[in-house]
Amino acid sequence: MSLVDPTSDTTPFFSDDNEGEGSAKKRDGPLHHQEEDSASGVSNKRALLTVVVLCYINLLNYMDRFTVAGVLPDIEHFFLISDGKSGLLQTVFICSYMFLAPVFGYLGDRYNRKMIMCVGIGFWSVVTLASSFIAKDYFWALLLTRGLVGVGEASYSTIAPTIIADLFIKEKRTTMLSVFYFAIPVGSGLGYIVGSTVDYRAKDWHWSLRVGLHLLLLQLLVDFREVNFVSYLFDTLSFYAFPRLLLTLPFSLCFSKSFVLSTFGFTAVAFVTGSLALWAPAFLFRAAVFTGEKQPCVQEPCDTSDSLYFGVITCVTGVLGVATGVAVSRWLRTRTPRADPLVCAAGLLLAAPFLYLSIVFAQASTIATYFFIFFGETFLSMNWAIVADILLYVVVPTRRSTAEAFQIVLSHLLGDAGSPYLIGVVSDFLKQVDSYMWQFRSLQLSLLLCSFVAVGGGAFFLTTALFIEKDRHLAENYVPSGDVLTGLTPLQGFLLFIMLVIFTFY
Repeated sequence: MSLVDPTSDTTPFFSDDNEGEGSAKKRDGPLHHQEEDSASGVSNKRALLTVVVLCYINLLNYMDRFTVAGVLPDIEHFFLISDGKSGLLQTVFICSYMFLAPVFGYLGDRYNRKMIMCVGIGFWSVVTLASSFIAKDYFWALLLTRGLVGVGEASYSTIAPTIIADLFIKEKRTTMLSVFYFAIPVGSGLGYIVGSTVDYRAKDWHWSLRVGLHLLLLQLLVDFREVNFVSYLFDTLSFYAFPRLLLTLPFSLCFSKSFVLSTFGFTAVAFVTGSLALWAPAFLFRAAVFTGEKQPCVQEPCDTSDSLYFGVITCVTGVLGVATGVAVSRWLRTRTPRADPLVCAAGLLLAAPFLYLSIVFAQASTIATYFFIFFGETFLSMNWAIVADILLYVVVPTRRSTAEAFQIVLSHLLGDAGSPYLIGVVSDFLKQVDSYMWQFRSLQLSLLLCSFVAVGGGAFFLTTALFIEKDRHLAENYVPSGDVLTGLTPLQGFLLFIMLVIFTFY
């Protein structure tokens, strides 16, 4: 088994190394035709098993990501930190995750995906466990471990959707991606639920980070038969190939207007969900203190019931929103080929007013607040599976992992990498007096920004609808012709990539 087998780009987890995309062409017979129902030529049973494992890991991925948000009041009280520093917990993680995504996207397009994911998830498990033993005088260490968690999650998130794309095609691919993306809201909700429940039972928020049995994932992912670690290490560290990838990335993707515009639209989704993910439970708790329904947190454990309720709402609205988005998209596809970006735009534009009302009504009615949050999150969740499907059919197959990584970088860079910290800093800036009233008021005003960002995201998706037909046709009729600019030296490639980044942002 070679870790740099050329067929590894389309080889799923539970396949043998000779079960690549091309192997399906060599097999004949009616029995084999009935067993196989995937683009890569593996059996339908094996393909489904792969999706189940990927969904399970994705579920734990998002559980781990939002457990911290579920116990944020306890963390603030334990370390005695401000809103701005609290927002750094999510920002540091997302920045690490964001900058490593292109690396794993590159490796996922060229090397053995099973090995990459196993190493990354194993590292993620160890670091998460280590973060639960940090003392109160070492908040910087918690920030460091949260940043390192992004290494493992980047290794998984950029590769998993492309594996599903390799296994299934057309409507079945959309269905499987929908199942995969169900794990995002459900896992996020379970993160709040498990985190707050364990905190309440154990009387210590540290135990909330220890409940995930991440190390068991290694046994589910891959059989380590004949793994050549030395060969993998030296092939992966090919500094000649990597700068050429960085060059190829902008030139091979930037000409797809649909990909770029939908990525900016998804950036708005990331901004809003990142802000709400960290701050919504804390905001609901402060609103209850402001209205006199709850007592302020003066000693641990704090009242985390709002995290529990918000987690349940996130689970339910996530499943409902993803299912609704996919169902509406399928129905609309029979009437217009622009269905996907239109559904994404509708989801964001409908979510904006409900999110606005949920923030405004927090001081008057808890029931009304949860009611508006329910509908706001439902509409917001309509985008997840559809955006992934848009990427897969407007980008050529040999660059899907790279495109996934590029989308992760941009959406997180301008979205949830900075939004939690930005909301916290604005809250601290607006806080005129250090009182319970202003703790609530300042956070309330800063969260209103999410509604306006959602409207901007809807506009990007509406613009995407103008170009989606042409870009899909170009991707479907793409003829491989080799990477561009392959004659450059590594140093030239690296320098030109830096110039492209500077040009992009300035």
